[in-house]
Amino acid sequence: MSKSFKVAVVQAASIPEDSVATARKAVQLIHEASKEGAKVMVFPEAYLGGYPKGNSFGAPIGMRRPEGRDAFARYHGQAIRLDGEEVSLIEQAAQETDSVVVIGCIEADGGTLYCTVLYFNGKQGFAGKHRKLMPTAGERLIWGFGDGSTMPVIDTQYGRVGAVICWENYMPMLRMYMYSQGVAIYCAPTADDRDSWVPSMRHVALEGRCYVLTSCQHLRRDAYPQDFECALGDAPDTVLMRGGSAIISPLGEVLAGPDFNGETILYAQIDPNEILRGKFDFDVSGHYARPDVFQLHVDIRAKQAVVPLQSVQVAQES
Repeated sequence: MSKSFKVAVVQAASIPEDSVATARKAVQLIHEASKEGAKVMVFPEAYLGGYPKGNSFGAPIGMRRPEGRDAFARYHGQAIRLDGEEVSLIEQAAQETDSVVVIGCIEADGGTLYCTVLYFNGKQGFAGKHRKLMPTAGERLIWGFGDGSTMPVIDTQYGRVGAVICWENYMPMLRMYMYSQGVAIYCAPTADDRDSWVPSMRHVALEGRCYVLTSCQHLRRDAYPQDFECALGDAPDTVLMRGGSAIISPLGEVLAGPDFNGETILYAQIDPNEILRGKFDFDVSGHYARPDVFQLHVDIRAKQAVVPLQSVQVAQES
């Protein structure tokens, strides 16, 4: 891939109580971005299923209140499943537009929820997922922990695309693993709308000599029902997440954003040759790595809590 092309970060509010309606909204945004010429599109963290900003789920230390259990049950009911309607809708839109779509979701697997990113590779459709390895603070109560089996970089006609979610981006070893896979378009769906976020993304771009596409929701309190617990207040126009989405070049230049004004789609033109120009003097997992001093070992095996003995025996025999 050597020709330049357009990419997009979608800064839009989800519909937290209706994941199917959110998927339909995403479909409209995919088609809108495609009409503007975008070939790769990145949506925010937890876009499908919702990011419950300000909700404590009724769980002070040492306590679990009944209303918190009710809130979790409702939240679980809005989570998506890989065989669900939401995934089918996004897949169809990606195929119709022949676009690479990276979108955050809340994924249900049994009784556990995961903060997940889904990959859709144009006409090929669904291409894989990444489950957040390390939920932050109160997220650990409501989300499970991903393992090393879902850290792929996806080969697309527009280069190698990978995703790291929100504060996972502060994990140097995870970033190093992504760089080692040759990620060209480094996607960072997030819920972090602070002024400090874009400087962190500029560092990632410079460190990995890759394009960074970061997307955050612009979300108001009135996206939730009145009985939604929210530590940020109950005024309908209270902004829970203010966006800050951006697109950054391999040498740390901000090409689009950050935008804090509302829902929008940001665009930028990408030139794959800029990645190689950046690696001329710094290839963090190549000529700048010093493996004689530092080595990173990554366990990418799936970890299951229950492994039937017969499965173990078959694996050993094979």
